[in-house]
Amino acid sequence: MQYTHAVTHRKVWSLAGPMILANLSTPLLGMVDTAVVGHLSSPVYLGAVALGTMLFTFLFWGFGFLRMVTTGLTSQANSDANQSATRNVLIQSGLLAIFIAALLLLLQSPIGWLAFQIIEGSPEVLAAAQQYYHIRIWSAPATLLNYAILGWLIGMGASRSALVIVLVINICNIGFDLLLVNQFGMKADGVALASVMAEYIGLIFALFILSRRQLALKQIQLKKELQSIFNNRQGLNLHGNFMLRTLCLIFCFAFFTNQGAQQGDITLAANMVLLNFITFMAYVLDGFANATEVMTGNAIGQSDKHRLKRSLVLNGAWSFFVACLFSFVYYFFGNQIINLLTSIDAVSASATDYLFWVILAPVIGVWSYLLDGLFVGATLGREMRNTMLFAIFCCYLPAWFLLQGFGNHGLWAALIILLAARSIAQAVYLPRMLRSSD
Repeated sequence: MQYTHAVTHRKVWSLAGPMILANLSTPLLGMVDTAVVGHLSSPVYLGAVALGTMLFTFLFWGFGFLRMVTTGLTSQANSDANQSATRNVLIQSGLLAIFIAALLLLLQSPIGWLAFQIIEGSPEVLAAAQQYYHIRIWSAPATLLNYAILGWLIGMGASRSALVIVLVINICNIGFDLLLVNQFGMKADGVALASVMAEYIGLIFALFILSRRQLALKQIQLKKELQSIFNNRQGLNLHGNFMLRTLCLIFCFAFFTNQGAQQGDITLAANMVLLNFITFMAYVLDGFANATEVMTGNAIGQSDKHRLKRSLVLNGAWSFFVACLFSFVYYFFGNQIINLLTSIDAVSASATDYLFWVILAPVIGVWSYLLDGLFVGATLGREMRNTMLFAIFCCYLPAWFLLQGFGNHGLWAALIILLAARSIAQAVYLPRMLRSSD
């Protein structure tokens, strides 16, 4: 599929629209996970799913570079309609995903031991979280392969195909959640098993879509492709920088969750409820970031600065408009959303106390999501890494340290400062990026 280069509002929505719908299903899944265990008799299971989800966010999204790098490289190669180059990007990303997943499965015991030495929580919460971990880890091969395939489809401008795959995964996950927890009486273990089953169903469907695009497994020359991966030092550096950036971002939310856990099970559960607000907003705004990735990659591939500027302006305008809508909805309907997610009165009351911060988050964080798309499309891994390190060590952690006396309010304030710092640090690179695109 050759990409259409005109940058218009219609083009923005043709790329962003399907991805927004796809992305929406992911936080909806998180909300279903929360609601399913949030209506059980104890906050222990809500806390366990919070910690288990945090751990796998760290493990799996630490390898989210498989999607980001694949999208950037594919969109740049696709600007010249180079089918051989785009196909090679997919195959090499897929093989790298399999290699990483095999390592995760082989090392699952020491990884789990180390993780639960670091994670803090009550003994009951930790026991349920460990049960969640030992089941969910088996989704690694499917999850990482799905990252690579989705990244390739987005880079090819095939947003509708990516939408269908994500919907299949998340609809299956929601269905299995309700079946295993509500019907079969499972708890955190049922939420974990639902994720495993859904990821493999999604992978089977994704491979079917690739076969429809004349991409067959028999085309892969395994030895040659593996040599290409490990001989390409520039490519490995790019993957490494994106991985470090992603691990840093996940560390921020893991740190946030862990600090909340130290304040008790109720605060931990309340923060998990409110993080669904952040996640929902982020996944929608990521639709515009995905559109920016594709448009930037094509503009860079064609050395067209005008197209690059226009794509950034149009995606930025729509992103900010949608961010304002989120703040509006959270302000007027935040309490109702909280009550949908949990029926535990203490958790609901605690979440309401901190609702202000998630009302503020969309209009502060929107720019960091947008600029992530720009950096991914331009494959600026080193720059993404540097801005993230600056935001964490010069802003987020110092802010948390100074604001500890304010309890959970201080923790939320530090998170908002992180979002603002990322945006400012990324914006510093814009003039140089625009000059280099001539």
